Amino acid sequence: MTEDLPLSLGFIGLGAMGEPMARHLLDCFGQLTVWNRSPARCAPLAEAGARVAGSAAELFAATRVVFLMLADGAAMDAVLERGTERFAVHVAGRTVVNTATVSPHYSKALEADIRAAGGAYVEAPVSGSRKPAEQGQLVAMLAGEPSAVAAVEPLLAATCRATVPCGAVPRALTMKFAVNIFLIASITGLAEAAHFAQAEGLDLKAWAGIVNASQMASDISRVKVDKLLADNLDAQAAITNVLETIRLIAETAQADDISAPLMEASLALYRRAEALGLGGSDMIAVVQAFSGA
Repeated sequence: MTEDLPLSLGFIGLGAMGEPMARHLLDCFGQLTVWNRSPARCAPLAEAGARVAGSAAELFAATRVVFLMLADGAAMDAVLERGTERFAVHVAGRTVVNTATVSPHYSKALEADIRAAGGAYVEAPVSGSRKPAEQGQLVAMLAGEPSAVAAVEPLLAATCRATVPCGAVPRALTMKFAVNIFLIASITGLAEAAHFAQAEGLDLKAWAGIVNASQMASDISRVKVDKLLADNLDAQAAITNVLETIRLIAETAQADDISAPLMEASLALYRRAEALGLGGSDMIAVVQAFSGA
């Protein structure tokens, strides 16, 4: 990377996670070019001083490091115009940093295509939800060629409290899956505990006080307990997004012949929650999947 590279950063995908991540990059490095498939999402960044590209192609032409925080592989392929002649034009001589959670198989294949086209690829999924993203407290797991990872790592320090190199692609994604198994099982267990307490007619505030004072308490469990008490289902990590992560973990475990019974049970629960119309609600809303209420 050249010394002026931070001035040629681009960010595509300004959703619940992407917008605060992009904002931290802008605050840290002073300049950032952004683009989103829904143009209205660019407005807050534009007001903060970011340059808004008229298209993804325009953003690629103007930048050398491009961060992607998109919904899935299909969205990434569409933005990159993968499978067309434009793909090489977009990625050649550039570093593509994928911060989204996608299939490890997909990520490895994308890296191969980007490198064959003359670009570099860094897999950089993040651990954390909207609130940690806003606070710059995400944890990024990095995988890719060592030189590319070393170049991207200081950039991610703008939005992450920790960055952890994990080796070759797709080891950052599988590392995130290993972390998320613990996270998802913990919050789902918390939801089941709340459901049990309610079903037994217990004082939910007393239950919450005990949970928050116990050795199991954590920053995230306290947040979720507060949401339960307030009946606040505003999404920090939405059911639909968590369901997609569980699906990817379960598929990866099955493909690699790894037992994952908690994720298999969680897959059914979060599918039920989504079927109940809770897809846009916070993951703690899975509590309603236990009774179908």
